[in-house]
Amino acid sequence: MKKPVIKMGSVDFVLFCTILLLVTVGVIMVYSASSYTSFFGKQDSMFFLKKQALWAVIGIIAMFFTIKLDYHLVKKHIALLMIVTTALLLVVFAFPANKGAQRWIPLGFASLQPSEIAKYVVVAYTAKSLENKGENVKSFFYGIIPYFIVSGIFAALVLAEKNLSIASVIMIVTIIMVFVGGSKISHLVSLASVVGVLGVIFILIEPYRLDRLLNFRNPWADARDKGYQLIQSLLALGSGGITGLGIGQSRQKCYYIPEPHNDFIFSIIGEEMGFIGTTFVVLLFIIFVWRGIKIAMEAKDTFGSLLAVGITSVVAVQALINIAVVTGSMPVTGVPLPFISYGGSSLVFNLMAMGVLLNISRQSANV
Repeated sequence: MKKPVIKMGSVDFVLFCTILLLVTVGVIMVYSASSYTSFFGKQDSMFFLKKQALWAVIGIIAMFFTIKLDYHLVKKHIALLMIVTTALLLVVFAFPANKGAQRWIPLGFASLQPSEIAKYVVVAYTAKSLENKGENVKSFFYGIIPYFIVSGIFAALVLAEKNLSIASVIMIVTIIMVFVGGSKISHLVSLASVVGVLGVIFILIEPYRLDRLLNFRNPWADARDKGYQLIQSLLALGSGGITGLGIGQSRQKCYYIPEPHNDFIFSIIGEEMGFIGTTFVVLLFIIFVWRGIKIAMEAKDTFGSLLAVGITSVVAVQALINIAVVTGSMPVTGVPLPFISYGGSSLVFNLMAMGVLLNISRQSANV
């Protein structure tokens, strides 16, 4: 018996252009934010630019591959993906800690961060299971508890790597997906409360997390130590004004903000491109969320719809947390700005997920 031919349409062009714009902004700003420190630290002002540009090219190639790959293959191989991801999350503990955290697997030429894979694997598992469960999702114990057990296991492994931020993203996205999947709000409120309480406990048991939480309320109380990074971020944003100082003209990147090309790159965007530049970046993420929701609503099946919701939510939640941290709206936590912050694993796996999202748009109900 012949397999049915899958009819493919064109990708969501607006989303495709938005993703490429975000990656372009990221490559440019990684260079601008890192040029000073890499010149003096690496004797090459383009050190981080070369690496980020290489990962961007690899990621875009991977995205084009997954655009052409039927997204239903993810559902078919989800068990294997979960086993491999779990193994990778455990392998990181075989390597020495880096700055107090064990998040990476050194590969010689680069490092692999399994937590970047885990968040999308949890999304795929949840989408598949919710499709199979149907109306039974309204049940508390059978309907939604299993999702929080599975996502909780992955989040716990990520948390053990000293990565509370990505563990939180996994749990938040799970709540969003289960809500969209049709669970009762009362059930979700109960579980969200439990997740919130656990989050507070995990903050309290780690002194550095508690320090961040307390310092967030008044960073100037310890301006030279615990509040230093946030204060420098706010100075950068304030210095940019409306139009910014100009690309490459940041002062805070000159050893004031530690590793400005990573989690606090949004503050450098604010300093160099001003309110106009930051608004442009935020607008790109808003367009991304809009197109992601549109794709989810037009998907031809429940799995595609929920998968689109999950992928969109991962990027949206990370962007929201990162921008909130940089602007002093929430305690400092290490969540990179998707597509823009420096990091090979994050960029490549995010772009692969974008290919899956674009593939869902190719197979929409309107095709």
